[in-house]
Amino acid sequence: MKEIFVRLDRCLGCRSCEMACAVEHSTAKSMLTAASEVPAPRRRLYVEYALGQKIPLVCRHCEDAPCVAVCRTGAMRQDPITGIVDRDQDRCVGCYMCAMVCPYGVIGQQRESRMVVKCDRCGSREIPACVEACPVNTLIFAEEADFAEILRKDAASRIARGYSMRA
Repeated sequence: MKEIFVRLDRCLGCRSCEMACAVEHSTAKSMLTAASEVPAPRRRLYVEYALGQKIPLVCRHCEDAPCVAVCRTGAMRQDPITGIVDRDQDRCVGCYMCAMVCPYGVIGQQRESRMVVKCDRCGSREIPACVEACPVNTLIFAEEADFAEILRKDAASRIARGYSMRA
């Protein structure tokens, strides 16, 4: 299953991912008109600053998801095949218990409708909007083995550059 991986060394803090996420989850799917929608579209990932580093935080769709376990109405559920944790809007009562137990703090709320909002990996898209919008490939949508290969190749390139400088 593909995951959204984060290359922490690359994030510029531009928040393009946040904007793309909000627009993708808007009614109009257009940045120009999304800004005037009511309720305003909400992002599902957050770029935070910690110890001088920019950190994109997105739902990890935990294997043993605490948000699913705590949901008393069954609105939060995990697809047994894809592992994606999503919520059923019709069952959500807006108690926000899921947001309280999320270890990453990435479950937000749509105050106007008293519903939670969270990453759904842009299920209707081949590549999530946040990944597609990142100008420096901080976010990578890939299988774990493919991501590991990317990291190995980058490490090998860094080592080779250092080695060739000594020769």
